[in-house]
Amino acid sequence: MNVMINDMSKDLDTSVQGIQVAITIFLLVMAALMIPGGKLTDRYGRVRLFRLGLLVYGVGALLSPAAPGLGLLILGNSILEGIGTAMLIPPVYILATLLFAGVTSRARAFGAISALGGIGAAAGPLIGGLITSAISWRAAFVFQALVIAVIILLSRSIKDPLPSDPTRPFDVRGAVLSAVGLILLVTGILAADNNVWLMLGLIIAGALVLMWFFLWVRTEERAGQDPLLSPSLFRNRTSNLGLVTQNLQWLMLLGVSFTVSAYLQVVRGYDAIQTGVIFTAATVGLLASSLGAERFAKRREQRTLIIAGFVITIVGVGILITMVNGSPSAWAFAPGLLLIGFGLGGMLTPSVNIVQSAFGEDQQGEISGLSRSVSNLGSSLGTAIAGTILVAGLDKGAYAAAMITLAALGLVGLGAALLLPRRPAPTPAAAVPQQPAER
Repeated sequence: MNVMINDMSKDLDTSVQGIQVAITIFLLVMAALMIPGGKLTDRYGRVRLFRLGLLVYGVGALLSPAAPGLGLLILGNSILEGIGTAMLIPPVYILATLLFAGVTSRARAFGAISALGGIGAAAGPLIGGLITSAISWRAAFVFQALVIAVIILLSRSIKDPLPSDPTRPFDVRGAVLSAVGLILLVTGILAADNNVWLMLGLIIAGALVLMWFFLWVRTEERAGQDPLLSPSLFRNRTSNLGLVTQNLQWLMLLGVSFTVSAYLQVVRGYDAIQTGVIFTAATVGLLASSLGAERFAKRREQRTLIIAGFVITIVGVGILITMVNGSPSAWAFAPGLLLIGFGLGGMLTPSVNIVQSAFGEDQQGEISGLSRSVSNLGSSLGTAIAGTILVAGLDKGAYAAAMITLAALGLVGLGAALLLPRRPAPTPAAAVPQQPAER
């Protein structure tokens, strides 16, 4: 959607901020429901939930092109596609963790996932731009639905390595509290440009609801119940630091993507195809480092790769600000975006590997949901923070201010990476079984 901002805002009679809200709600719905989505894999099975998520996403993709205004677009794209994604993403990472044992083996699996994500990121803006320019942005959503249909057909060969447990209880109250808390938190950030007191009220309310959530799951665990999220997950220092790095990686990735896309289309007047082509530089960098994930894991510690990733990304942001301000050429975006893509791609895989490998088979559903929720919360915050700053005016230095803010947050991520232990603790006693991958 980033490359279709102008076309969609004009057609739906809304503003760039309206499209930003739709994008942020999509990311927010994912973040809010990813923990419940991960927990439901144990009850209904990983493969079954994956396919159901695809179906929900497909319905949203078919509703979106029929939208006469922003409301139906938010229902189809932001809510239904967000729910579908929250259901289908945790099973992907759980299956990869269960089917591949060891740091190097998992690095190859997660690297393949990241690399294919990079290919999608490269093809998405270009295909979306071409379809938007040749037909309309609505046809791009129909294309999404067709891709979903192909994935559903291909998923028939996937085998679940563990049986589902339909009798396993589901913590409804915990799911509601976690979702409401996250929604209030990010909505507060989105409200920053409208009313400071509303922003503070929503953020405080969100923090209080999340505190209530943590008190609830702790009470449930002490009572011998099965809470939505076990508090013991947060007693692992390595995993906690890994989650911080994940959150800030995705915050930077989505924040940079939205900021640069808005600047290219609103200030420089580039169309969807031109914007997609320029972003190819970031995708090439991300793809190159993701494809090398297994090789990097053999030569360097996961901690080292994450530290290097943050350093390269921050340098890339600095180069992007400097060159874009000093040159009107589209080529000025390439070096910075290439470094940002390479840095982010190089640390996404080791961060996931560190977090997932810190827990045994019995907690993979919970940690996968938490990991994806933290990452998508970062995506939501990145878009919300960048969008809030950009509202101040792209032609009045807001572009540079947004990028500098993202770089500063990258320094926080670098600090968390430096605190990671040099050699992560081995997977707990309930180690994942070493099984060949099913294809």
